[in-house]
Amino acid sequence: QSTWGFQKMSDKQVTLMSQDGVVFPVRREVAEMLQTVKAALEDTRDDDVVPIANVKKEILEKVLEFCEYHSGEGKTKSDEEKKKWEAEYVKLDHPTLFQLILAANFLNCQSLLDLTCKNVADQIRNKTPEQIRSHFNIKNDFTPEEEEEVRKENQWCEESFK
Repeated sequence: QSTWGFQKMSDKQVTLMSQDGVVFPVRREVAEMLQTVKAALEDTRDDDVVPIANVKKEILEKVLEFCEYHSGEGKTKSDEEKKKWEAEYVKLDHPTLFQLILAANFLNCQSLLDLTCKNVADQIRNKTPEQIRSHFNIKNDFTPEEEEEVRKENQWCEESFK
């Protein structure tokens, strides 16, 4: 709401555009949680559209959902309530989760990158390489000989977790 023709900084909107051309009007405070966007905003006019060249609509929506929560209602929630919200937020299929990690990295949103990478780490914790391959549907492209060589080279690592 404006007073004397001026808008409060928190009310200002900026426009982001996904890789596939979808436009997202968002509060400046939300957009500035993305350090890549924050830097771009320093070099643009208020009415410019900031292109997010590497992020498609569905993923940018998820990124903005995270930022909206943490700049809005999440601010007043307890740590326990935030953890519960975040646990629900990262219940995603693997392709979406990995695209979200790439977007968080590209947009330089450290809190989202930390959350999504922690989720992947939790999924692989205490799993064998075979279980991890199965879980993420990863093809093993090592020959049995190559795999044995890698195991020997990294034996110290396996022993440290026993």
